[in-house]
Amino acid sequence: MMKKVLVVDDEQSIVTLLQYNLEQSGYEVITATDGELGEQLALQENPDLIILDLMLPKLDGIEVCKRLRQHKMMTPILMLTAKDDEFDKILGLELGADDYMTKPFSPREVIARVKAILRRSHLKIESSQPIEENSNGQIRIGDLKILPDNYEAYFKDQLLEFTPKEFELLLYLAQNKGRVLTRDQLLSAVWKYDFAGDSRIVDVHISHLREKIEQNTKKPIYIKTIRGLGYKLEEPKRNDKV
Repeated sequence: MMKKVLVVDDEQSIVTLLQYNLEQSGYEVITATDGELGEQLALQENPDLIILDLMLPKLDGIEVCKRLRQHKMMTPILMLTAKDDEFDKILGLELGADDYMTKPFSPREVIARVKAILRRSHLKIESSQPIEENSNGQIRIGDLKILPDNYEAYFKDQLLEFTPKEFELLLYLAQNKGRVLTRDQLLSAVWKYDFAGDSRIVDVHISHLREKIEQNTKKPIYIKTIRGLGYKLEEPKRNDKV
């Protein structure tokens, strides 16, 4: 089935460029040139992926992203920004964007990102490490239960809400339980391409995961920071469990 991509950008030249290249790559494309219409089409058309500009009339991209996540819409969002402003990028990720690209960009790079994001959204992450699954295919670590095939995770029997990227990062950490993973390893394994050393996207998503499964994010017992190296997810010690 043809995948549907929603492009939201107020620059008609960019919309035309993206639409042409996406359609040439086999995607169905719908477009909007302002934030209000973008939000409306996203909710009505249920696209497989949204390419969302940061600077938009009526509603900016950050507000659109925020509203879609409030509607419990977990469609992957690739945010575009003409700014080289770290705050905007990080804020977009914090509000639920899965990835970002800075203008100018090449159509080839956009298509590669779109393919990677859609592939991650529908396939399990493979791991070279043995996966600790029970007979039902579940992964259990302390009070955390992950159902890889269902794209679901529970903490203390409560269903957690994730963006696709948050879930895939959690799953990869769980599949490599007890193993220290560098930020570059996580970028390569979960995001599938090089961020040219920009590891902040990993730190933001780790922060999101901790907010969902740690009682005290300042003293995490599941996702540990290994100073100078990266992160690891581990079984909480008996006296750490709450």
